[in-house]
Amino acid sequence: MQNERRRNKRTCMESSLIIKKLDEKGSNKEVSVEITDVSKTGIGFTCDEPLQIGEVYESFLTIWTKEVLHAFLQIVRIEITGDSFSYGALFIGMTEIEAARIEVYQTVHDKK
Repeated sequence: MQNERRRNKRTCMESSLIIKKLDEKGSNKEVSVEITDVSKTGIGFTCDEPLQIGEVYESFLTIWTKEVLHAFLQIVRIEITGDSFSYGALFIGMTEIEAARIEVYQTVHDKK
């Protein structure tokens, strides 16, 4: 990939992600996004909603086993692509056990 900045391997994952903005107003608006890739430290996704760089969002990532991983995301990259936005975010507060589940998926995915 051009301009690769992640420290960990990226893998495409068929999954769903729901995010909620955390702010002082107590806004709990859920935003639906389309995942483009996942690593154990971050995620790439597209979304029609404008999100803010540096903002933190609560996320619920449903993985291939139908388990839901709860983590917080901090937006670190934004690119405008047509009518939608492409984002890069770092996982904040994801446990090592949950990060290991993503690595297991990558290992299985690579064997196929």
